[in-house]
Amino acid sequence: MENRLPKRNEVKPELTWRLEDIYENKEEWEKDIQKAAGLASKIKENEGKIAESGETLYKVLELYENCMLTLSRYVNYASMRHDQDTADVEGQELDLKASGESNKIYEKLSFIDPEILEKEPEYIDTLFKQEPKLEKYRVVIKEIQRAREHSLSKEMEALLASSGEMADTAGNAFSMLINADLKFPSIKDVEGNVITLSNGRFVPLQMSTDRELRKEAFEKFYERYKEYGNTWAALYDGQVKQQIFYAKARKYNSTFEAAVDSNNIAPFVCDNLIESVHNGLDKMHRYVSLRKKLLGVDELHMYDVYAPMISNYDAKVTYEEAKEISLKALAPLGEEYVKIVKESYDNRWIDVIENEGKRGGAYSSGVYGVHPYMLLNYNNTLDDVFTLVHEMGHSMHTWYSEHAQHYLDSNYKIFVAEVASTTNEILLLEYLLKNSKSKEEKAYLINHYLESFKSTLYRQTMFEEFERKTNKMAEEGMPLTFDSLSKTYYDLNKQYFGNDMVSDELIAYEWCRIPHFYYNFYVYQYATSFSAAVAIAHRILEEGKPVVDKYFEFLKSGCTQDPVSLLKIAGVDLSTREPIDEALEVFGKAITDMETLMLHE
Repeated sequence: MENRLPKRNEVKPELTWRLEDIYENKEEWEKDIQKAAGLASKIKENEGKIAESGETLYKVLELYENCMLTLSRYVNYASMRHDQDTADVEGQELDLKASGESNKIYEKLSFIDPEILEKEPEYIDTLFKQEPKLEKYRVVIKEIQRAREHSLSKEMEALLASSGEMADTAGNAFSMLINADLKFPSIKDVEGNVITLSNGRFVPLQMSTDRELRKEAFEKFYERYKEYGNTWAALYDGQVKQQIFYAKARKYNSTFEAAVDSNNIAPFVCDNLIESVHNGLDKMHRYVSLRKKLLGVDELHMYDVYAPMISNYDAKVTYEEAKEISLKALAPLGEEYVKIVKESYDNRWIDVIENEGKRGGAYSSGVYGVHPYMLLNYNNTLDDVFTLVHEMGHSMHTWYSEHAQHYLDSNYKIFVAEVASTTNEILLLEYLLKNSKSKEEKAYLINHYLESFKSTLYRQTMFEEFERKTNKMAEEGMPLTFDSLSKTYYDLNKQYFGNDMVSDELIAYEWCRIPHFYYNFYVYQYATSFSAAVAIAHRILEEGKPVVDKYFEFLKSGCTQDPVSLLKIAGVDLSTREPIDEALEVFGKAITDMETLMLHE
């Protein structure tokens, strides 16, 4: 019996997202492309005079907001059409056209920031007095002025904007190779069922209790990645080189400095994270040692990393069950929150299961004025339930932000983007622990909590170190080859997992499959957000409504303050190492709880 992936047209409609909520047909989508282009042309007519008066600046920014809202809508629609089946030709064409048209607009409107920056801040202040309505865009103007030191002339900004489509090449090629072109071999389970390996099926297979199946899946999966080693290296090198190009053009000292500044974050926030995690590697090594004992193996291998440490508890959860569980777990956030979550289930905001050609992983994508959308690859595991509430957290953050702020102020920075999603995960975990009915179930859930720390706080920090090391290598003129990249990754893997883990040779190639390495230093924010979420979720459960009210204030704030200040609203100060260190203490306690439950009976 072959367990093949369904084709897109074989998936039940109720398990697919309803993109018709954005556009009923391609013609409507085309109209918005024309609308955005027309708005951009109207704005362009004001070149050279946008800061002549408060009234002119207000009108230009109003047109700009409408243009960007329309652009984001047609880009998101095309991107989701493409992601639901990356092999679908029409989806590819829509995505490419949306990218091309949006880059034309960015190029056309690249004069706006330089023109505002040509004026002294004191002059801009007088414009607010001239035109009271301009107050609506104070946050936008303030953010433009913050980048003064790294902004260029109008001509140079136009040149940089015109390079956007070219700069996306490495990421686009990576996406096509990994999602559409890369084909994997099949393996057989103990019952003789043929399973075709895929990116979506890899981790569920690594969670199997059949160690030989895990080993075979691990080896065949990474051997296929190794076959394309030079291609992965060339793609990643292209990504890093474009980051270096933009950082130099904008007068930053490094790609890392440029990336964190774009989110209005000081570099020391990430430095604190790495320092705290390095100081807490003893806990990670304790966890690895515990995993080795509970799995009862002489040698712990990388294909044992996802296997449940509790082998006699099978937690299969259907999607229908997952929805019910999520509604109960998120109840501490109040009736309105739960009502909106239920609406997302009833009205097809979610693309649920994996199909042939579908993009791997999971994400949430906001469409202002419509509703958020979520892409999943649901496989009936407990991890998938956590992924569901994780993406729901993103979507609810977007929903509240978009309902409280106008479009330009609703776009919260990436740095805070993972807080709401991870808060949801921890609320789910605490709900499941509280309602666990057996020692085995409790141990399974503690195992999941430990996995969350391993995969989010430690693993994402390790990814961040890989990015920083490899970008620095390139900045210092060292070639990024398949061998040098793989060695860097392998050495980090060894450091993080410690002596009780056999770092199999093939794990050196794991970096090849990580899409986040094409997101320009995105990953450290998972770790900082996880630490913040641990604090927020526990306070919600302990203190109730006063904390929930403050949390909603944070969710509704969009980008109206810098990210570290926004998190202070929710009671977390990431300008210090304290939240990271406290989260690591929670990890240590969870290890002790598991040891007590399973080893000290």
